[in-house]
Parts: sequence; C-alpha cells; structure tokens
Amino acid sequence: MIVLDTHIWLWWINQTSKLKTIWLEHIEQAEQVSVSAISLFEVSWLHRHNRIELPCPRHEWFDKALAGSDIQLIPITPEIASQAVDLLEHHSDPQDRIIIATALIHNALLLSADSKFKFYTELEEKLIQ
Repeated sequence: MIVLDTHIWLWWINQTSKLKTIWLEHIEQAEQVSVSAISLFEVSWLHRHNRIELPCPRHEWFDKALAGSDIQLIPITPEIASQAVDLLEHHSDPQDRIIIATALIHNALLLSADSKFKFYTELEEKLIQ
C-alpha cells in the first residue's frame, strides 16, 4: 500500500506535469493506492480559498478521484489521531501530521512533495519525495 499526500493525489488525478516520474512509477506499481480522509478536507479548503483549481465541481472531482481511480479512502482512526499528535513538531500542519500518521500506522510508503516530511525519522525507507 502507498499513501498519497494531498498534492500528489491532486497532481495525479489532474494529470499535471508536477508529478515526478518516481511518484508515477510507485503509483502504477502499487497493489493499493490510498489517501487519508483528511485529504478530502484539504482539497475542499484549498479549492474554497482559491488556492487550487479543480477541472470540475468539487463533488464530481471527488467521485473521479476516489471511486473512478480505485483509491482507497483511509479513515482517521483513534490510533492515527494519537500518532499524529505524538509526532515531533517538525510540521505544525495538522493535515500533514495526520497523513504522516496514516502512512506509519498502515506501514505504507508515503509519496509527498513536502520538504518537511524528511525530518521525520519514522518515515525512513517509507518516504518517496
């Protein structure tokens, strides 16, 4: 299983040139590609605040980006929430901390463009940047 950080998910679904070849290879070879439920909030918030543009209405984009792409949506469990809070303070963004915790709890690879993720030693050999 691999977990996509929100921006990787956006870039992959929208087929943008920002998606690195190494990320694309991992996505194509993965048995299961997943995103944290917090990514739904993050996409909605970014779109609502004009930080990203979606090619269609948000609800249609979610349909395409989840069921249409066979993405597994991982819920935020008590274990994930607890792990996210217990991570060192390298990253203050709660959405990113939940995404990191999701990958750790599920022992999954994590694809991310976020430069702060590399400071988490827990992600050694799990982080693909």
